[in-house]
Amino acid sequence: MQPIVENPSVDLLVTAVQELSLARDLETVMRIVRTAARKLTGADGATFVLRDGDLCFYADEDAISPLWKGSRFPLHTCISGWAMVNRQAVAIEDIYNDPRVPVEAYRPTFVKSLAMVPIRTQEPMGAIGNYWATRHMPNAAEMKLLQSLADITAVTLENIELYRSLEARVQERTSQLEAANKELEAFSYSVSHDLRAPLRSIDGYLHILLENHLDGMSETGKGLAQRVMANAKHMNQLIDDLLAFFRMGQKPLIKTTVPVNDLVRAACKAAQEAENPSRDIAFTIQMLPPIQADAALLQQVWVNLISNAVKYTRRREKTLIEIGFYEEGGDIIYYIKDNGVGFNMDYAHKLFGVFQRLHSPREFEGTGIGLSIVQRIITKHGGSIRAQAEEGNGATFYIALPKT
Repeated sequence: MQPIVENPSVDLLVTAVQELSLARDLETVMRIVRTAARKLTGADGATFVLRDGDLCFYADEDAISPLWKGSRFPLHTCISGWAMVNRQAVAIEDIYNDPRVPVEAYRPTFVKSLAMVPIRTQEPMGAIGNYWATRHMPNAAEMKLLQSLADITAVTLENIELYRSLEARVQERTSQLEAANKELEAFSYSVSHDLRAPLRSIDGYLHILLENHLDGMSETGKGLAQRVMANAKHMNQLIDDLLAFFRMGQKPLIKTTVPVNDLVRAACKAAQEAENPSRDIAFTIQMLPPIQADAALLQQVWVNLISNAVKYTRRREKTLIEIGFYEEGGDIIYYIKDNGVGFNMDYAHKLFGVFQRLHSPREFEGTGIGLSIVQRIITKHGGSIRAQAEEGNGATFYIALPKT
């Protein structure tokens, strides 16, 4: 077995890579890179240069004495610009004997030798420079380490730009959502006040008409007035349901352990009591497990589904409603099955849409919002709802909720 040979330079590079993988801003990247660049080659100074159009911006440095931090130079007059324009690394043992180096800029500094590598070879975005106070010719291994650091830096800077773009999108979407919520609040106010006012007037005048002028009305007139009153009542219910649907998205979840079995049995009892006492309704309810959920919202789900099952089985001589559950993966699947009129599965995609109805109001009353509210509540809990049915042979609704 070959002994493991430690390489301090590789260890330094690995450490820099690990630190850069966690960096989320330019300042952090420059701090990591300038420190690593000096240590990797034993240099007396290191600079982090960014391309700024036709200029080289010396954004940061780590050196034994000041270099050019904060300065900008034309791209064609400095060695970092040369590395970026030519998209290749350069090593210079004697800066005073190389025409590419602007020596006047270097005279006030300690620099005698340097190495410069571009950050990204395709369309370089900057460069990393190393400097020595004594004559030194960087070898191939040192240049390879420095270029590897520059390549990793390029990936990091691209990732940071991506993070910034994503954050900007999130902030934009958040602002749009906040604006939409404000519009929704204004709309809810308008619905609850502006639309209800004329509705109350219609209802009030109809009551006066039917109470005080009933004797002078024909049977046709009485029938028309009663139909108008019924439509006004339906409109009022529609407004209530619409407001409930809009407000559902704004209400925060308050999760507790909900005893689903007790909740379902109470909803079944209430639904049966609200019906004609002569109706033969048979509920079959399994021992349902509890779930972590918002109790008030989950109660609304079951009240809606059970009342729907009772409503759409009215034509049956004997109503059969079965409520049970099974587990699948990490979910508890609750279901409610009835022997009612069912529906055509070709139109199942409309089932949970606002104002979408698969049966006419003449057959069954309702506003077409109840199942939309149910779906919104279940989705808010991280679950899903679906239905399976056949015309004339009942329907089954399945609610999937995470166990934890």
